[in-house]
Amino acid sequence: MRLSTDTALPARSHWQALLTLGFDDDAGTTRLTERRHLGPLRVQKALYPEHRSVCHAIIVHPPGGVVGGDQLAINVRVGAGASVLLSSPGAAKWYRANGHVSQQTVRLTVAPGATLEWMPQETIFFNGAQVELDTALELDGDARYIGIEILCFGRTASGEQFDHGSIRQRSTIRRDGKLIWNEQGRIGGGDAAMHSPLGLAGNTVCATLLAVGPPLTPQALRSMREQLGPQVGVSQVGAVLVVRMLSQRSELARGAMLQAWQLLRPLMTARAAVVPRIWNT
Repeated sequence: MRLSTDTALPARSHWQALLTLGFDDDAGTTRLTERRHLGPLRVQKALYPEHRSVCHAIIVHPPGGVVGGDQLAINVRVGAGASVLLSSPGAAKWYRANGHVSQQTVRLTVAPGATLEWMPQETIFFNGAQVELDTALELDGDARYIGIEILCFGRTASGEQFDHGSIRQRSTIRRDGKLIWNEQGRIGGGDAAMHSPLGLAGNTVCATLLAVGPPLTPQALRSMREQLGPQVGVSQVGAVLVVRMLSQRSELARGAMLQAWQLLRPLMTARAAVVPRIWNT
C-alpha cells in the first residue's frame, strides 16, 4: 500500500505514516532536496561524516514500535550522481497483531551514476506479530545499491519464542525496468519452515545483504567467502550479489553483515567503509 500526501489520518488508533525523501547532486555535494512526511515518520538532518559527496540520513519512527494495523510507507529518490546512506537509530519493533495486520512498503529509486546504501538496524518481530513487508528497488543505468536486512523472530533475550504470528515479505529489484530479483516468502510462528533446513533451520535470526553494481571478480568473491567464514553464504546470482547468514544471536548477524559491507563498499563505490556511528550507539 502506498500512501499519498492527501491521505487523511484515520480516527482509529492505527497510524498511517508516509516519508518521502529526494536527494540530488549539487556540484559534488549530495543534498537532501525533498523531505515530506505524514504521520510518525521523520528524517534527521543531512549528515556528512565522511565527505560532502555522501549524504547520511537517519530515518526515525518516533513511536518506537509498530502495532497491529499500522501502515508505514517510505519513498526514496536518489538523483543522478548523488550518493546516500540511510540508516535507523535502533532496532525496529513490530508488536503483536491484536487482530490487525501491520504493513510497510519501501520504494527506492536510484538514477544513473548514483549510489544508495540502505542500512536499517535490526527488525524484531514480537510473538504474535502479523506483518507484511514489501520493498521495491528501481535502478537506472549504472546505479549502485547495497542493502542490509536483519530479521529477528521473537525476543530471544527475554526468553520469548516466535511460536505464533506471520511475516510475509516481498523484495524486487529492477534495472532499467527489467526484473533482476524477485523474492517472496512467508514465515509462520511455529511452522515447520522455522525448523526445516530449507527454512530457518531452528535459528531465530536471518540476515541478508543484497548488492547490485560492478560484478565481483572470481578472486574477489573467493576472498570474501574466506574472510566471512563458512557460517556466511556468498553468491553471485546474475547481477545481484547475495550474502546470507542464519544465527541464534542478532549481534553475530550484525557483525557479519557489517563485515560484508566493509569488504564490498570499496569494491563497488571506491570509498573506504567506516561503520556509521549510529550503529555503535
